[in-house]
Amino acid sequence: MAKITVKTPIVEMDGDEMARVMWQRIKEQLILPYLDVDIKYYDLAVTNRDATDDQVTVDAAKATLEYGVGVKCATITPNEDRVKEFHLKREWPSPNGTIRSIMDGTVFRRPITMQNIPPAVRAWKRPITIARHAFGDIYRDQELVVSQPGKVELVYTPQDGAPQRLVVNDFQGGGVAMGMFNLDSSIQSFARACFTYAIGEKVNVWFNTKDTISKKYHARFRDIFQAEADARKAVLDAAGITYSYYLIDDAVAQVMKSEGGQLWACMNYDGDVMSDMVAAGFGSLGLMSSVLVNPDGKYEYEAAHGTVTRHFRRHQRGEETSTNSVASIFAWTGAIGKRGELDGTPEVTAFARRLEEAVVETIEGGVMTRDLLALTTTENPRGVDTWTFLNAVAETLQEKMK
Repeated sequence: MAKITVKTPIVEMDGDEMARVMWQRIKEQLILPYLDVDIKYYDLAVTNRDATDDQVTVDAAKATLEYGVGVKCATITPNEDRVKEFHLKREWPSPNGTIRSIMDGTVFRRPITMQNIPPAVRAWKRPITIARHAFGDIYRDQELVVSQPGKVELVYTPQDGAPQRLVVNDFQGGGVAMGMFNLDSSIQSFARACFTYAIGEKVNVWFNTKDTISKKYHARFRDIFQAEADARKAVLDAAGITYSYYLIDDAVAQVMKSEGGQLWACMNYDGDVMSDMVAAGFGSLGLMSSVLVNPDGKYEYEAAHGTVTRHFRRHQRGEETSTNSVASIFAWTGAIGKRGELDGTPEVTAFARRLEEAVVETIEGGVMTRDLLALTTTENPRGVDTWTFLNAVAETLQEKMK
């Protein structure tokens, strides 16, 4: 069978540990045998980010903006222990955070549902999509460890005025302090992206902050979202779409009783946490799609989970692993499908959908990695290792491509 030609390059960002090992196998077994595609490769392994002083991450983000579609493997964000383990120069920032900042993107995460893996929350009947504001807040903060008595202040110096000073805390001993920020333009982009997505998918919009406590920072988000909702009121009403604002604690309580189906827009940290909660509620972080969308229609697809360190240690020892590769596969299919859509090549998009169908049919047929065994309703499911599952998907895909 002749390979399907992909007109425009796809940017690939490699990652770390077990996610990297699976990533290579997915590409070699499920992608390259079927597609003739120009891949612009960037190695985002933590050691290469260290060797390039993280320039490789910046270059990968810029390449994604240039070509319009990227796909990213899970990567390590090093802490102090990882710095020692890999002999790094310093604790490099999250590559996801760097990419999101450069692309000014919004992250949309949606569960990958299977008929034989029902939600853990009985009320949920339809997938909940998490929209995460992917700029600023604690992901671009400045932090300070206070070791002795002293005063921490927040200082704003206007270009044409006198400094304004606010005392954060007058420390009498040790402690910690943090300063963070956001931009009106980024919040507005986030709100626009959320409402555009909701109108396209015909789903209701939830947004939440804690503006009763944060009367300026969080309230700014609330006001900008409300302004965008007001500006699109006619379109939202015509589509039968509602916009609801909640305090974050109320939103969490309400979502547990909802049927699902909504777009739940969250600030950066909230979205980080709630996407994991929703993923677990629908089955697993291994069953979660994730895409970063910038205001100009550039897309970066990624696996929503981490690098699976525990399984990687087993792999290094030559022991069997049963690592869920579904989210990594769907990162590839998301990028390939979008590439075909943007290029006007339906055969490319059709291949992506067939690969997704092959994954779903494999699991619904009872073959799955062992993390899903406790979740499935299938009688006598077959829990298999990492590579046996990928082989089963490959066999199903091969039949579909005949």
